[in-house]
Formats: sequence, structure tokens, C-alpha cells
Amino acid sequence: MSDPTRPTDADTARELRQQAHEPLLPVEKQLIAGSLLLGLALLGLLLWACRTYFPAG
Repeated sequence: MSDPTRPTDADTARELRQQAHEPLLPVEKQLIAGSLLLGLALLGLLLWACRTYFPAG
């Protein structure tokens, strides 16, 4: 027996289709860009540390 208060997948899909499109705010775009740049910088730092302290061969 299903819970009558719990929406079905069809109900959820219908509600999602009715939602208006909301573009990203400028601050959200800056946070995304900052996170990507920080991730790339940290990957570069990790690569440098690995090659410096653990040379191959």
C-alpha cells in the first residue's frame, strides 16, 4: 500500500515541467568559476609536489 501523501514520479515530473526557468545569478557564476579555477590550481600544485618529491625512475 502506498502513502497517499507521497507524490508519484508522474506528479514530480509534472511539477518540474511547470517550474519557470531561473538563470544563474552573477554571483553564482563567479562562485562556479572560482571553484573551477581553485580546483585547477590545486591540481597543478599536487602535480608539482608529486614530480618534485616523488620523481619517477
